Amino acid sequence: MATELWKLSATELARRIARGECTSVDAVEAHIARIGDVDRSLNALVVKRFDAALAEARDADRARDEGRSLGRLHGVPITVKESLDVVGLPKTWGLRSRSKSSSAVQDDPYVARLRAAGAIVLGKTNVSQLLIFYEADNPVYGRTNNPWSVKRTPGGSSGGEAALIAAGGSPLGIGTDIGGSLRVPATFCGLSAMKPTQGRLPDTGGPPIFAGQTAIESATGAIAREVADVVLAIECMNGGRNPAAEPPRPLGDPHALDVSTLRIGYYSRAGSFAAAPGVARAVEEAAGALHQLGARVVPFDPPYPDHAEELFYGILSADGVAGARAVLGRTRRDRRVADLMKYASKDRAGIARTIGFLKLLGQHRLARVANTYGFQDTSHYWQLVAEQAEYRRRFAEALDRAASGPIDVLLGPACALPAFAHGESRTLGTIGAYATMYNVLGYPAGVVPITRIGRDEEVGRVRSRDWVEKAALKAETGSFGLPVGVQVIARPWREHVAFAVMLALEAALRKRPDYPRTPIDIA
Repeated sequence: MATELWKLSATELARRIARGECTSVDAVEAHIARIGDVDRSLNALVVKRFDAALAEARDADRARDEGRSLGRLHGVPITVKESLDVVGLPKTWGLRSRSKSSSAVQDDPYVARLRAAGAIVLGKTNVSQLLIFYEADNPVYGRTNNPWSVKRTPGGSSGGEAALIAAGGSPLGIGTDIGGSLRVPATFCGLSAMKPTQGRLPDTGGPPIFAGQTAIESATGAIAREVADVVLAIECMNGGRNPAAEPPRPLGDPHALDVSTLRIGYYSRAGSFAAAPGVARAVEEAAGALHQLGARVVPFDPPYPDHAEELFYGILSADGVAGARAVLGRTRRDRRVADLMKYASKDRAGIARTIGFLKLLGQHRLARVANTYGFQDTSHYWQLVAEQAEYRRRFAEALDRAASGPIDVLLGPACALPAFAHGESRTLGTIGAYATMYNVLGYPAGVVPITRIGRDEEVGRVRSRDWVEKAALKAETGSFGLPVGVQVIARPWREHVAFAVMLALEAALRKRPDYPRTPIDIA
């Protein structure tokens, strides 16, 4: 039935449209209807272009009927993160000072490539203010809910994409990732995603709060219910597997790679912050599935993850958040953004007093992160960049010199916790380097859904004075049934290797009863 087309993947929709088994108008109308059913509960799609999408769908159907050449996403509806330009639509980054009536004069380069492949944009999805915390909530558009539990966040900053796709309102979306902004929403909502190698698909649409620094760059990536759709989107955004653009960034073929030839390292803990029991189990089960497929699967301890976390916060706050203050101006600040501005803008003397106060209260984790703030000088920034280069060298060396032989792929948590309650990223923004480590390294990192939290896994840590641990315990409590994915990391420029592992895991585990089957019917 046409009304059930929202349940299909982007790849399957493209196939059916190309064969004449359904029309693009059918597909677009089915998704518009689905959005009408679910988005009252989610608030995920914040800018609509339904009339334009239907007009484009009619054009797409005429092109097919006339026998014209069809792109790989011909007639397929998609959605786009609010921070990425779509011609004629506003981009606010969650700031009231940016007029909602202002319109982009051209598409973001990767939006343009997807549209050139035939995709039809339904609209834009919600984000965190300035794209800097793990929720999709801002003073302009309000809060987006997770379709698995509307009391919890879908993650961020690409959380609107994740929520809408998980609920069936879109089969495929694109977002950005500078510290887990695609991967955390993917694991919170039971989806697949890919953050490509730093430099492959650089994000040019975000707020210029880190302008001038190139040590850690935001990447544009894709998110969907099925891995094949993420592969297809990344290939289209890359300009094909072997693009003609300069410099060329070729992509390998994940379908041509036998995972039994790979050596895979896995870990369920990175640094001082422990993963929730269900998150750790997901990694163990993914490792076991790959072992059954013939891969060489071995334990691996990522070197110095806490240092990676410190580098992440130190590099991105090296200007004392002056860039963020300039973009914010006098506009209303989300309280999570206001907290960051308050602490990260202090000088070293102010930070020293903050650290002393936090230690007095027993908040040693927050004190360690706070110690990365307050330098605000070029010399210290250069030192951090040098430390990052050394960290990258040592990490690659650890992969090369693993006791079992060189590691091809890593498996680990995308986030230490399942989806947490709204507002909790105010405390849970510093929950280890699980995602941010691979932004520091610049490695390609994907997420694939694995399982759901079991009834006996709702509480995995003891009560503590530590504010972060207390918030983590709150997130674990009542988390039964929430989805969990694993992160699949490959070496730079080897996205196809990560994709091969993600496809293998999806095929091996998706028939299990605890696999996070989406979309969730929340109507």
